[in-house]
This record gives sequence, structure tokens and C-alpha cells, in this order.
Amino acid sequence: MRALLLVTTAFVLRAAQPDFIAEGNRWWGHIQVLASDAMEGRNTGSPGYMAAARLVASEFERAGLKPAGVSGYFQPVKFKTTQIVEEHSSLAMVRGGAVKPLRLGPDAVLSVRPGLAESVEAEAVFVGYGLSIPERNLDDLAGLDLKGKIVVYLNGGPSDVPANLLSHYSFRAQRWKALQAAGVIGAVVIPNPKSMDIPWARSSLNRFNVTMDLVGEKFSDLYGQKFGATINPASAEMIFEGSGHTFAEVLELANQGKAMPRFPLKLSFRATEKLKLTDAEAPNVIGVLPGSDPALKDEYVIFGAHLDHLGVGAPINGDAIYNGAMDDGSGIATLIEIATLLKEEKARPKRSILFVAVAGEEKGLLGSEYFVNAPTVPLKNIVAEINNDMYLPLYPLKSLEVIGLEESTLGEDIRAVCAKAGVTVQAEKEPQRNLLIRSDQYNFIRQGVPAMTFKFGWERGSAEEKQAKDWLRERYHAPSDDLLQPVDKAAAARYNRIMMEMGLRVANGVERPRWNENSFFKRFEH
Repeated sequence: MRALLLVTTAFVLRAAQPDFIAEGNRWWGHIQVLASDAMEGRNTGSPGYMAAARLVASEFERAGLKPAGVSGYFQPVKFKTTQIVEEHSSLAMVRGGAVKPLRLGPDAVLSVRPGLAESVEAEAVFVGYGLSIPERNLDDLAGLDLKGKIVVYLNGGPSDVPANLLSHYSFRAQRWKALQAAGVIGAVVIPNPKSMDIPWARSSLNRFNVTMDLVGEKFSDLYGQKFGATINPASAEMIFEGSGHTFAEVLELANQGKAMPRFPLKLSFRATEKLKLTDAEAPNVIGVLPGSDPALKDEYVIFGAHLDHLGVGAPINGDAIYNGAMDDGSGIATLIEIATLLKEEKARPKRSILFVAVAGEEKGLLGSEYFVNAPTVPLKNIVAEINNDMYLPLYPLKSLEVIGLEESTLGEDIRAVCAKAGVTVQAEKEPQRNLLIRSDQYNFIRQGVPAMTFKFGWERGSAEEKQAKDWLRERYHAPSDDLLQPVDKAAAARYNRIMMEMGLRVANGVERPRWNENSFFKRFEH
């Protein structure tokens, strides 16, 4: 009778309604530490980042996760760091012998990475979107003489190209592969104002930040690029003068989803760039909940999030600390909370669950790129990656937007979990933002691992849509992504529960997740 009572009591406790208020406050408590001014924005390799890494390792240990790094919970990652010395750098247009300087900051931002030329001057050609997509017989580079030249392209792509193809071929390494094959030495991108997450006046402040690259030839995705820049759309019209075309014409065609012209710009770009190079090191933080099934315990479901943010940068309204509360303190706090919930509920998943907090996401998805190339568990045994990055719990969780929903059987899993929770599922609504390639899930996808990431959903024209877009405009990559912003903590707790149930469903599934037959990404399957 006593044994039966214990079993019954355990069942009641497991089945009890979660206390979303308490769990949300606990989740927020982790963010209060991670995004405090004392962490100084957790810039990769900084003392603040290292303090945050130690904190996450201790929370993983407290939650009962076993160390799964190279040195305990840590997987050290080495970086080459680069910073512009702007007072000794310049950019200008040369047209008909006349030189017109472009202001660094107001008009343009120079790319910063090792291997760029100290000085360059080359003719410029406008190449539409600058895309080469064999599956759509689309090649913006075909038939053009681009050898030794600089291409200028508008960010985005044709409206009739599926989001997964557009994202993949827009990925910097994939795009550069096509440009380099055409003989291009440099690239200038003009953002489409309609798809800019951050206003230019704010995003251009990031040009002073340190950039990073992984150490090792295998990570040289942009080898051979000598020059790169981004042009303020508000200043772009001057580049088209004398070409027979206007930037306004190009934008109108893009906004109508029509084919883009390609033509010489009848100018050269002249640039000088002084760079400061140093080295840095920072760890990924990795813990594991071992699986219980002898036949499946050596397979792994990954919960991922990035630990880094932007550090200390140009002040905005007198504040220079870019705290990164939602980006991605929220995701790291979710990893800690999921591990804690699994411990509290004495979960014994069949497959192992790996918790991976990566460095260098803000520097170009570097920590996850390193992990998939030097995994601490066999890559072939990783069955899925569930990524948590800036999902924005700003309002009650009614719907969940899933990036990568239709690509793999993970879509069936998240639909089932959300249905049980009374939350509707939405597919990606703004493919022009290329969210699939903008966080760590994409490095797993490129290695053939089914993966997805999530945002709180909204309906067009709703108050929730306005809240989400206002947040991007006002707080994304700004010091105001801090502890003073309004957040729906109970909604975050509901999200955490959904993620936990998603991980358990995959970990306990009879079959490992697989790519859907019609998915572009099935080609990466091992």
C-alpha cells in the first residue's frame, strides 16, 4: 500500500499544473545575473564573458548535468580578433577622375576581418542580389566580366525563391564561393530598408567593435576577399549616378519582386584600411544529461543558445553596456531552466540531452561552427539541435513561429507539443530576414543535423506585431536590451516547458529525426 501511495503521489506531482509565475521568476533571476552591468555585455573572450561561462557551468552542475566539454564543462575556442583603426582608414568613389569620399559611419561601414587588403581600387558592377542559385536557374553573375572587380548588390532575393534556398545561398560562405569563382575581389552590400532590423544610425555604431574569426585554415570561409563594405541605403543613390539607373528604381523592382538589372556602375571604389590584430580565447560551455536506454544513450539531442553579446560599445543615451538580456541571456536562462526542470521531475530520457552554450555567435556563429567541426560527442550521433535565441517573450504565448518548420520531422514534433500546450504553430513569416542562417542552428543544418529555432508568434496588424517590431528597432543590439525592459515572465516559463517537452519527445522517440524528402537540406544528410 505504501509503495502504491508513493507511486500515486509521484504521479500527482508530475501531473500538477506548473507554477508559471514561480518558474518565470526563476528564469528571470538567471538573466538578472547574466545581463547585469557587472558582466559588461559578455563580449566573447572578455572578463565578463568568462564570468558568465563559469556561472553557466556551475548552474549546469547544480542541475545535475555531467561535464561534456574538453576540460570539464568547457570547450576552449581560439579566435583571431580584428578592429578597425578608423582614423587611418578611408573609402571613396572614383568617377571620371573625380574622387568623392564616403563618410565612414554616416555613408558606409567597412568590413573588418583578417586578410583584407590595406589598400584597394577596383571597378564596381551592380549584380542585382548577387546570388547564384542553381536549383532555380538563377545566376546574377552569369555573362558579366567580374574578374578583379568589386560587386555591389542589394540584400535580399527574388520573391519567388523559397526561403530555405534564399537563406542558404545568402549565407556569407556560400555567396563568397560563387563570387570568388567569378573572379570578384570585393563586395559591397546595400541593405533593403524594408528588411533592416536596426536603423542605420544605430547599426553603424557597431563598426568599432572587435570582429573575430576562428583560428585554422578550415575556417577561412572568405579566403581571397580583399575588400568589403556596407552602404547606407539613404546614401546609396550617389553610387548609381551616371549608370543609367537609380537606386530608387532598384528598390521599386525589389519591392515588387521583379527581376533585377545588372550593369557597370561606371566608378571605382578606392579604400584604405588599417586594422589592429590580436588573439583571444573563450570557451563553449557543455553539459549532458545521460540517456537511460542502452541502445539509444549514445545518441544526442542538443539544446543550444549563445552566451556572448556585444560587450561595451558606443554609448546610446549615455549607456555603453550592451547587456544582451534577450539576446541571448533569455536563451541561456532557458537552457538552465530546462536542465533544472528535468532534474526536478527526475526525467530519464532514452537518448542523452546535450546542453551547449556557445561563444562568438555575434561574431559570425563562430562557437557553434567550431563545435560542429570539433564536437565533444560524435557528430553522427547528434540527432537534432533545438536552438534558443532571442525568442522575445514580450507578451502572452499564444503562437510560436518556428524557423525551419517544414524542413524535417521536427516540425511534426513541435506541432504535437504545442497542440498539447494550447499554442498554435506558425511558419516563418518574414523570409527576407533570413533568420534560418542568422543563428547557430544553421551550422548544425550544414552538417546534416535537423535543427530549428523559434520566436513568439504574432498576427499581422496586431498589437503583438507592433511590440515585436518596436523591440527590434529600439532594443536589438542596443544597450536598452537590459534588465529594465518589460518581459512576460510567465509566458517565458510556458515557452521553457514547451522546449523541455520538445526535447523529451525527440529524446524518447523510436526513430531519430530526419529531413523531409522535399527539403533542400536533405542533401547535407550523412
